[in-house]
Amino acid sequence: MGSSHLERPPLALPAVAPALRRRFLLLTLALGLLLFVWRLGATGLVDETPPLFAASARAMAETGDWLIPRVNGLPRYDKPPLVYWAMGLLYLLPGQQQWNPLGSWASALPSALASIAVMLALAHTLLRWPQAQRRPALTALAAALAFALSPPVLLWSRVAVSDALFSGLVALTLLAAWWAIAEPSLAVWPIWLLLGLAVLAKGPVAVVLLGLTLLLYGWSQGDLGGLWRRLQPLRGLALTSLVALPWYGAALLVEGEPFWRSFFGYHNLQRFTSVVNHHQQPWWFFLLMLVIASLPSSPLLLLGLSRAFSWRPAAAPLSLRRFAACWLLAVLLFFSLAATKLPSYWLPAIPAAALLVALTAQDPPTGAGRWAWGLTLSLTAVLALAFLASPRWLPLIRDGEMPTLAAELQAGHWLLLAAALFTLALLAALLSRDQGPGRLVALQLPIAVFVPLVLLPSWALGDRLRGLPVRQMAALVNQRARPGETLAMVGILKPSLHYYSRRLVIYEGPTAAGTVNLADRLSHERRRGLVPNSAAVQPTVLVVIDQETAGRPYWSGLAPQELGRSSIYRLWRVDRQALERRAADLLRSGERISWRDPRPERY
Repeated sequence: MGSSHLERPPLALPAVAPALRRRFLLLTLALGLLLFVWRLGATGLVDETPPLFAASARAMAETGDWLIPRVNGLPRYDKPPLVYWAMGLLYLLPGQQQWNPLGSWASALPSALASIAVMLALAHTLLRWPQAQRRPALTALAAALAFALSPPVLLWSRVAVSDALFSGLVALTLLAAWWAIAEPSLAVWPIWLLLGLAVLAKGPVAVVLLGLTLLLYGWSQGDLGGLWRRLQPLRGLALTSLVALPWYGAALLVEGEPFWRSFFGYHNLQRFTSVVNHHQQPWWFFLLMLVIASLPSSPLLLLGLSRAFSWRPAAAPLSLRRFAACWLLAVLLFFSLAATKLPSYWLPAIPAAALLVALTAQDPPTGAGRWAWGLTLSLTAVLALAFLASPRWLPLIRDGEMPTLAAELQAGHWLLLAAALFTLALLAALLSRDQGPGRLVALQLPIAVFVPLVLLPSWALGDRLRGLPVRQMAALVNQRARPGETLAMVGILKPSLHYYSRRLVIYEGPTAAGTVNLADRLSHERRRGLVPNSAAVQPTVLVVIDQETAGRPYWSGLAPQELGRSSIYRLWRVDRQALERRAADLLRSGERISWRDPRPERY
């Protein structure tokens, strides 16, 4: 190809002045710290998955075994180690009881920092390569806030799982690719280094998302060859392999076939080709997520998507818009094809959606633009009215784990404050003199205030009602346990009991099978930290049980000694001979021991 769109800088607008760029990046950093780090350690770990990540990372720091994450005496093959390494390094810091008493600082900080990094990268992109002359610094801030205020981002940036870190690394990889396309003097190796880290965060899906995005973008621009020559993917993938493959090779060498079958077979191939853990959703699920994740600015996103492909490829100002649209469509296509669908799978698309929202807000007002803005403001009004009407719908909330949630939310008046903030956002946007990106920022800033004033207090209430009772049970276990006495949890299963008690926990569900399984496991199961023994050697077992399960016939009549209670939970000391007699009766009635059955996920 003699003339390539990708062999010359596609943008001609000058960068924002360095002093102004620094000020807006500092403002973006301050907002990111407020949204994601403020009061991060004030609440405990959110059951059910985050305590498994946190306990595995803490075990790495305490045992020095940094190869395979392990939790509750078992290897944890579901994710590669990068997020565990990041958490584990924080668990190595001294003074944990002072600055990290609930474990959420060390375990959730990697997620928070990853989202802040994406905010800064989005702002940097639009400050360094403005897409129009209208208020580019405000467009940059609007893009960062459109990402940060997305409901899934606000949630997953504060919990101890790998999703925010993985999505952040994918976003940084794709933005680095855009930077290299926009400015040929930049090196391309950061793209492939970041891709290697993304593969270490969640697996080979990162390579698929990058490849599909670049394929769509190169095809839409009519210059796949130029894109290939610019980004040098063969050399780049060699660097990615150098970063990621040593751990995979070492894990396979040490763990062998169980690691291969679990990580590649179940957590990658099977999740894509079949439904696991009942996470079945309709084919249009991620179209719904596209709308929900960008509220109330979803109309601007949809308009931005349509505009990304409505002009000829050579239209330089649309180059970043088109790249973002290809990025979003790559995530949409890939995960829509997957049989297992989870809301967190949409996270890698949200930075692209944020770019499209901000760039659409920057466009000169037209008929379609006015309609999109009108719908955006209408959605903001609907959200304000929904919060205002909370006294009517809050009593409909029924949660067995948090029976007083609705009443306490209403008593705290946080949802009425939310209504006031969304009303303020609506008024600020309506009264804004800037009909471009400044209008979007005016809408976003009151919603940003919603996070510390409404979201975090509500989160703290949920932790007090749902998480604190489990932490109190863990403390009671450590006070009342006898030497060598095994701990079990039946009914509602909370991995945070393992994290906060620092004890191995046998988990069984609320059915009769859980009763026969527990009796048999105490006598026969072996795992790291658990040695089976007979009732003659250890005559009792500690059981944390919820009140509903405790009332079921196969648990009643065992005459347990109740050692304490908190909310819906009871701590029992159960005589093992009585438990074994009950299990024998259940076996004679047709129940079967099932804990030895193959299960791809257990803890």
